[in-house]
Amino acid sequence: MNSNKGKADMAIGQLPLEFGHQPSNAREDLIVSDPLNAALRIVDDWPDWPSPVVILAGPTGAGKTHLANIWKERSDAILVSASTDREKALLEAAAGAILVEDIDREGFDDTQLFHLINTVRQNGTSLLITTRIWPAAWPVQLPDLRSRLKAATIVEIGEPDDALLVQVIEKLFADRQVSVDPKVVSYLVQRMERSLDAAQMIVGRVDALALARRCKVSRGLAAEVLAELEAKGYNTELS
Repeated sequence: MNSNKGKADMAIGQLPLEFGHQPSNAREDLIVSDPLNAALRIVDDWPDWPSPVVILAGPTGAGKTHLANIWKERSDAILVSASTDREKALLEAAAGAILVEDIDREGFDDTQLFHLINTVRQNGTSLLITTRIWPAAWPVQLPDLRSRLKAATIVEIGEPDDALLVQVIEKLFADRQVSVDPKVVSYLVQRMERSLDAAQMIVGRVDALALARRCKVSRGLAAEVLAELEAKGYNTELS
Protein backbone atom coordinates (compact mmCIF):
# COMPACT_ATOMS: atom_id res chain seq x y z
CA MET A 1 0.00 0.00 0.00
CA ASN A 2 1.27 3.49 -0.84
CA SER A 3 1.83 5.20 2.53
CA ASN A 4 1.39 8.67 1.08
CA LYS A 5 -1.96 7.70 -0.42
CA GLY A 6 -3.03 6.23 2.91
CA LYS A 7 -2.17 9.46 4.71
CA ALA A 8 -4.05 11.48 2.12
CA ASP A 9 -7.14 9.28 2.41
CA MET A 10 -6.99 9.55 6.19
CA ALA A 11 -6.72 13.33 6.02
CA ILE A 12 -9.70 13.52 3.70
CA GLY A 13 -11.74 11.16 5.84
CA GLN A 14 -11.00 13.23 8.94
CA LEU A 15 -11.67 16.57 7.29
CA PRO A 16 -14.15 18.23 9.67
CA LEU A 17 -17.51 19.61 8.65
CA GLU A 18 -16.49 23.23 8.84
CA PHE A 19 -18.97 25.79 7.60
CA GLY A 20 -17.39 28.90 9.07
CA HIS A 21 -17.51 30.98 5.89
CA GLN A 22 -20.04 33.68 6.72
CA PRO A 23 -21.74 35.40 3.77
CA SER A 24 -22.48 39.09 4.06
CA ASN A 25 -25.89 40.11 5.37
CA ALA A 26 -25.72 43.47 3.60
CA ARG A 27 -28.65 44.70 1.50
CA GLU A 28 -26.62 44.62 -1.71
CA ASP A 29 -25.71 40.97 -1.14
CA LEU A 30 -29.31 39.78 -0.94
CA ILE A 31 -30.32 37.79 -4.02
CA VAL A 32 -33.97 38.50 -4.69
CA SER A 33 -36.56 36.26 -6.34
CA ASP A 34 -40.32 35.84 -6.05
CA PRO A 35 -40.35 34.13 -2.61
CA LEU A 36 -38.57 37.16 -1.08
CA ASN A 37 -40.17 40.06 -2.93
CA ALA A 38 -42.96 40.88 -0.48
CA ALA A 39 -40.68 40.55 2.55
CA LEU A 40 -38.00 42.73 1.00
CA ARG A 41 -40.58 45.38 0.13
CA ILE A 42 -41.76 45.59 3.74
CA VAL A 43 -38.17 45.89 4.96
CA ASP A 44 -37.38 48.62 2.43
CA ASP A 45 -40.64 50.46 3.17
CA TRP A 46 -39.77 51.00 6.84
CA PRO A 47 -40.66 53.27 8.62
CA ASP A 48 -43.75 53.65 6.41
CA TRP A 49 -45.25 50.38 7.57
CA PRO A 50 -48.99 49.60 7.40
CA SER A 51 -48.84 48.64 11.10
CA PRO A 52 -46.26 49.02 13.87
CA VAL A 53 -45.78 45.24 14.15
CA VAL A 54 -44.58 43.16 11.19
CA ILE A 55 -44.21 39.38 11.32
CA LEU A 56 -42.00 37.57 8.77
CA ALA A 57 -43.07 33.92 8.59
CA GLY A 58 -41.19 31.29 6.60
CA PRO A 59 -39.35 27.97 6.80
CA THR A 60 -35.82 27.54 8.14
CA GLY A 61 -33.28 28.82 5.66
CA ALA A 62 -35.75 30.95 3.70
CA GLY A 63 -33.83 34.19 4.28
CA LYS A 64 -35.56 35.57 7.40
CA THR A 65 -32.31 36.24 9.25
CA HIS A 66 -30.75 38.05 6.29
CA LEU A 67 -33.81 40.26 5.94
CA ALA A 68 -33.98 40.85 9.70
CA ASN A 69 -30.33 41.92 9.74
CA ILE A 70 -30.92 44.32 6.84
CA TRP A 71 -33.82 45.86 8.74
CA LYS A 72 -31.89 45.93 12.02
CA GLU A 73 -29.10 47.89 10.35
CA ARG A 74 -31.56 50.20 8.59
CA SER A 75 -33.68 50.93 11.68
CA ASP A 76 -30.95 50.70 14.33
CA ALA A 77 -33.20 48.15 16.06
CA ILE A 78 -32.39 46.49 19.36
CA LEU A 79 -32.55 42.69 19.51
CA VAL A 80 -34.85 41.46 22.28
CA SER A 81 -35.33 37.86 23.39
CA ALA A 82 -37.50 36.06 25.94
CA SER A 83 -34.56 36.18 28.37
CA THR A 84 -34.14 39.97 28.10
CA ASP A 85 -35.03 41.77 31.32
CA ARG A 86 -38.69 42.73 30.90
CA GLU A 87 -38.39 46.29 32.11
CA LYS A 88 -35.34 46.85 29.90
CA ALA A 89 -37.17 45.38 26.90
CA LEU A 90 -40.13 47.72 27.40
CA LEU A 91 -37.85 50.74 27.78
CA GLU A 92 -36.11 49.81 24.53
CA ALA A 93 -39.48 49.31 22.80
CA ALA A 94 -40.64 52.74 23.93
CA ALA A 95 -37.47 54.38 22.62
CA GLY A 96 -37.01 52.78 19.20
CA ALA A 97 -37.24 49.80 16.87
CA ILE A 98 -37.20 46.27 18.27
CA LEU A 99 -36.31 42.94 16.61
CA VAL A 100 -37.43 39.55 17.91
CA GLU A 101 -35.97 36.61 15.95
CA ASP A 102 -37.31 33.04 15.90
CA ILE A 103 -40.10 33.81 18.32
CA ASP A 104 -41.50 30.29 17.94
CA ARG A 105 -38.27 29.01 19.53
CA GLU A 106 -37.83 31.80 22.07
CA GLY A 107 -40.50 30.91 24.62
CA PHE A 108 -42.14 34.32 25.07
CA ASP A 109 -45.12 34.09 27.40
CA ASP A 110 -48.39 35.77 26.41
CA THR A 111 -48.18 38.62 28.91
CA GLN A 112 -44.58 39.43 28.02
CA LEU A 113 -45.31 39.65 24.30
CA PHE A 114 -48.59 41.52 24.84
CA HIS A 115 -46.85 44.28 26.83
CA LEU A 116 -44.03 44.51 24.28
CA ILE A 117 -46.51 44.97 21.42
CA ASN A 118 -48.57 47.46 23.41
CA THR A 119 -45.48 49.52 24.22
CA VAL A 120 -44.55 49.66 20.54
CA ARG A 121 -48.08 50.71 19.55
CA GLN A 122 -48.36 53.36 22.25
CA ASN A 123 -45.00 54.95 21.47
CA GLY A 124 -45.13 54.85 17.67
CA THR A 125 -42.06 52.61 17.38
CA SER A 126 -41.66 49.41 15.32
CA LEU A 127 -41.40 45.70 16.04
CA LEU A 128 -40.20 43.07 13.57
CA ILE A 129 -40.76 39.42 14.49
CA THR A 130 -39.45 36.40 12.58
CA THR A 131 -40.97 32.94 12.92
CA ARG A 132 -41.12 29.55 11.23
CA ILE A 133 -44.76 29.14 12.25
CA TRP A 134 -47.73 31.16 10.98
CA PRO A 135 -48.99 33.30 13.92
CA ALA A 136 -52.47 31.74 13.83
CA ALA A 137 -50.83 28.48 14.95
CA TRP A 138 -49.02 30.00 17.93
CA PRO A 139 -50.27 28.58 21.26
CA VAL A 140 -51.70 31.94 22.40
CA GLN A 141 -54.14 31.80 25.32
CA LEU A 142 -54.49 35.52 26.07
CA PRO A 143 -57.39 36.94 24.01
CA ASP A 144 -55.93 40.46 24.01
CA LEU A 145 -52.66 39.17 22.58
CA ARG A 146 -54.45 37.23 19.86
CA SER A 147 -56.26 40.45 18.94
CA ARG A 148 -52.95 42.35 18.75
CA LEU A 149 -51.45 39.66 16.51
CA LYS A 150 -54.41 39.82 14.15
CA ALA A 151 -53.71 43.53 13.73
CA ALA A 152 -50.07 42.90 12.79
CA THR A 153 -48.86 42.84 9.19
CA ILE A 154 -47.90 39.26 8.32
CA VAL A 155 -45.58 38.57 5.39
CA GLU A 156 -44.92 35.01 4.29
CA ILE A 157 -41.60 33.96 2.78
CA GLY A 158 -41.91 30.87 0.63
CA GLU A 159 -39.30 28.17 0.14
CA PRO A 160 -36.50 29.23 -2.23
CA ASP A 161 -37.32 28.35 -5.84
CA ASP A 162 -34.86 26.82 -8.30
CA ALA A 163 -33.85 30.18 -9.73
CA LEU A 164 -32.99 31.58 -6.30
CA LEU A 165 -31.05 28.48 -5.23
CA VAL A 166 -29.02 28.55 -8.45
CA GLN A 167 -28.13 32.21 -7.88
CA VAL A 168 -27.27 31.62 -4.22
CA ILE A 169 -25.03 28.63 -4.92
CA GLU A 170 -23.26 30.44 -7.74
CA LYS A 171 -22.68 33.45 -5.48
CA LEU A 172 -21.41 31.30 -2.60
CA PHE A 173 -18.88 29.64 -4.89
CA ALA A 174 -17.93 33.01 -6.40
CA ASP A 175 -17.39 34.43 -2.88
CA ARG A 176 -14.87 31.63 -2.39
CA GLN A 177 -13.31 32.34 -5.80
CA VAL A 178 -14.29 28.87 -7.00
CA SER A 179 -15.26 28.24 -10.62
CA VAL A 180 -18.11 25.75 -10.97
CA ASP A 181 -19.85 24.21 -13.98
CA PRO A 182 -23.54 25.25 -14.21
CA LYS A 183 -24.39 21.55 -14.63
CA VAL A 184 -22.96 20.86 -11.16
CA VAL A 185 -25.06 23.68 -9.71
CA SER A 186 -28.16 22.28 -11.41
CA TYR A 187 -27.34 18.81 -10.05
CA LEU A 188 -27.18 20.18 -6.50
CA VAL A 189 -30.36 22.23 -6.80
CA GLN A 190 -32.38 19.22 -7.95
CA ARG A 191 -31.26 17.09 -4.98
CA MET A 192 -30.66 19.35 -1.99
CA GLU A 193 -32.92 20.56 0.79
CA ARG A 194 -34.69 23.69 -0.42
CA SER A 195 -33.16 26.19 1.96
CA LEU A 196 -30.48 28.87 1.91
CA ASP A 197 -28.88 27.30 4.99
CA ALA A 198 -28.47 24.01 3.12
CA ALA A 199 -26.91 25.84 0.17
CA GLN A 200 -24.32 27.42 2.45
CA MET A 201 -23.59 24.10 4.14
CA ILE A 202 -23.19 22.18 0.88
CA VAL A 203 -21.01 24.78 -0.82
CA GLY A 204 -18.79 24.96 2.26
CA ARG A 205 -18.27 21.20 2.31
CA VAL A 206 -17.71 20.91 -1.45
CA ASP A 207 -15.14 23.69 -1.31
CA ALA A 208 -13.34 22.11 1.67
CA LEU A 209 -13.06 18.74 -0.07
CA ALA A 210 -11.94 20.30 -3.36
CA LEU A 211 -9.20 22.22 -1.52
CA ALA A 212 -8.10 19.14 0.43
CA ARG A 213 -7.87 17.06 -2.74
CA ARG A 214 -6.62 19.89 -4.94
CA CYS A 215 -9.26 19.06 -7.51
CA LYS A 216 -11.99 20.90 -9.38
CA VAL A 217 -15.58 20.96 -8.20
CA SER A 218 -17.30 18.18 -10.12
CA ARG A 219 -20.63 16.39 -10.20
CA GLY A 220 -18.99 13.39 -8.53
CA LEU A 221 -17.72 15.57 -5.68
CA ALA A 222 -21.16 17.16 -5.32
CA ALA A 223 -22.79 13.72 -5.15
CA GLU A 224 -20.28 12.62 -2.53
CA VAL A 225 -21.05 15.64 -0.34
CA LEU A 226 -24.81 15.11 -0.59
CA ALA A 227 -24.39 11.45 0.36
CA GLU A 228 -22.06 12.35 3.22
CA LEU A 229 -24.44 14.91 4.67
CA GLU A 230 -27.33 12.49 4.33
CA ALA A 231 -25.34 9.85 6.24
CA LYS A 232 -24.56 12.36 8.98
CA GLY A 233 -28.23 13.15 9.42
CA TYR A 234 -28.51 16.41 7.52
CA ASN A 235 -31.74 16.79 5.60
CA THR A 236 -30.85 16.50 1.93
CA GLU A 237 -33.25 15.24 -0.68
CA LEU A 238 -31.27 12.64 -2.55
CA SER A 239 -33.01 11.02 -5.48
